[in-house]
Amino acid sequence: MGIEIRTITESEVGTWVRAMHTGFHRSQTVSAEEIALARPGFDLERTRGAFDGDRCVATLRSMARDLTVPGGGSVSASAVTNVTVTATHRRRGLASGLMAADLAAAKERGEAVSILVAAEYPIYGRYGFGPATWVTEWEVDVPRTALDRRYTGPDPAEGTVELISAAEVRALGPALHERVRTRTVGAISRDARWWDRATGAIVLPSFGYKESFFAVYRNAEGEVDGMTAYQVNDPYWPDKLPNADAEVLWQIAATPVADAALWRYLLSLDWVVRLKSGHRAPDDILPLLLGDPRAARTKTFADYMWLRLLDIPVALSARGYAPLAADLVLDVHDPAGLAGGTFRLETAPGAAPRCTPAPSAAPDLSLDVATLARLYLGDESALRLAALGLVAEHRPEAAAIADHLFRTPRRPWCPEVF
Repeated sequence: MGIEIRTITESEVGTWVRAMHTGFHRSQTVSAEEIALARPGFDLERTRGAFDGDRCVATLRSMARDLTVPGGGSVSASAVTNVTVTATHRRRGLASGLMAADLAAAKERGEAVSILVAAEYPIYGRYGFGPATWVTEWEVDVPRTALDRRYTGPDPAEGTVELISAAEVRALGPALHERVRTRTVGAISRDARWWDRATGAIVLPSFGYKESFFAVYRNAEGEVDGMTAYQVNDPYWPDKLPNADAEVLWQIAATPVADAALWRYLLSLDWVVRLKSGHRAPDDILPLLLGDPRAARTKTFADYMWLRLLDIPVALSARGYAPLAADLVLDVHDPAGLAGGTFRLETAPGAAPRCTPAPSAAPDLSLDVATLARLYLGDESALRLAALGLVAEHRPEAAAIADHLFRTPRRPWCPEVF
């Protein structure tokens, strides 16, 4: 019998979870307790498996999310996760089949884009995804930061930093995150389950949970403008010298003042000599906040969230552009037939942008759907892509116009692991 790709039933949640664990090289022994805890996170209509007989040998699921785009608007996104293929069934097109089914369903639902975090770079371009955000991680040599170690926090007249409980994080975090998300290009919405897992209210046994510290920054009016979660590992002190490591798990801030105050707090923790920043935007303020920016060594700089356009008129009409009067015709090639065609993008200062199908118009630029995805959130340069041969220019200066229109002052950033 052939392998069947389809959504799963309630009775197949357990076998699907075990297949996902196998694909990620986790324990294949998954308890009934873990399956019961994991189940509320799954939308069965968006959870697919490849079945060889009654055995699940490949997995994929997606989640409904809102994605912030340049200009402060949002588009509906299908957030893809848990993509695995069991080692015994590789090279049979199972991931391709699962992805094709999920993308078709997302388009049918009216979702403008699909997004994912790529485990490996070469995989997802073939499905029309392009890297839309990048991520940086720093390790800070705290004694070299040239910060005053006697730092006692922000001026109380401006704001305060205080430690809070996990329960307070669950109460205060969602509203703060939504404030931050709508101001952060590339950020996506979080559900209540995210906060439960991040604070230990839900603990999946195979993942475990290590208790974290949580701190908030309150402005002079008492409003929470920033929040951070971190852990400290204090190993053996060589020669009786402090040797602790601190790691930031996540940090969100609605204002630059709150962001800077939380970083200064973290860099002033007693005994900490190394601070790991966690995932940050490539143009995060952290290194330049230090008296010696070289104290922050880049440990990771890589592509992060990949994006796939499903409805180009909706997606391009939803975002903002540089204040420029422009009329740009894009010829977009999509081998999968989901979103290709010729489209006219019209912009003008003070007016809402408009993207409409223009099948008979002569194109100014030609590119494939994965290349347009790289431009969509404003992180990539159309001129650089043209130099690489990924954008073909049919009208003089068309690539320069696109570069000016699409680029954003700050780089997009997706703070989530999903």
